[in-house]
Amino acid sequence: MQVFRATLDQFDQHFDELVEILQLTVNNGAAVGFIAPLSADRASQFWRQNIRPEIESGGRALFLAVEDGKAVGTAQLILAMPDNQPHRGEVSKMMVHPDHRRKGIANQLIEQLEEEARGHHRWQITLDTRTGGGAEPFYHRMGYMVAGIIPNYGKNATDENFHATTYMYKTIDEARA
Repeated sequence: MQVFRATLDQFDQHFDELVEILQLTVNNGAAVGFIAPLSADRASQFWRQNIRPEIESGGRALFLAVEDGKAVGTAQLILAMPDNQPHRGEVSKMMVHPDHRRKGIANQLIEQLEEEARGHHRWQITLDTRTGGGAEPFYHRMGYMVAGIIPNYGKNATDENFHATTYMYKTIDEARA
């Protein structure tokens, strides 16, 4: 298993796998900003129009977990922050292919993401995740603290109900913790 920050060429090389991971994640009910059923066209549009330009500009770092030449997990570190938050990065779209979960891939992705953040002098990492969802305990185990909960934050991917989101943070510079 290799986990690394992807170049644009690597993004392009693993594009179809990223589309598949996003589709499977959404269609299995995860709260990552989309409604099921997520089509391949809509997933492709997201990656090409939203994410690729941000990778190219340096405002976002994309991480890939690759096994046997195929991307099986991904996460993003948003680096483009407001002027008054140069110390902060934000985790986005942490996703692991359903066939590869519970193998420590998410741990490796978040560790690589945090190392990248340190390299950019980002010592506070923030994220939001569905309250009570499967990712919330993972982030707790990785040392993230709850900052607050917003009720009815987003619509569920697979039904008409709404879910709360938990905002979390981690200070990765021990001197500032």
